Amino acid sequence: MLPKDVEMALWSYDKTKIDSQKHKRTIIYHVLNWGNKKATDWLFIYYGKQEITRIARQIPLGQWDKKSLALWSLVLGIKPRKRQERVA
Repeated sequence: MLPKDVEMALWSYDKTKIDSQKHKRTIIYHVLNWGNKKATDWLFIYYGKQEITRIARQIPLGQWDKKSLALWSLVLGIKPRKRQERVA
């Protein structure tokens, strides 16, 4: 079961079906973009900075909230990847 503050960042998901390991990319993505201080504190305790940084690097540029990207780029030292072009 996820903390309430983390669940609030996952507003579009059925929280009863979220698994903290199976869905960690989704959780990290949503908390980094829309989580509050308590949610991000939990995130770093639960997953660790190294794993969060690894996953954050994989989030495409277009999926970041501009202010969140500015913050986490500094904190995690990341540059988000650009969208990959589709191959026809």
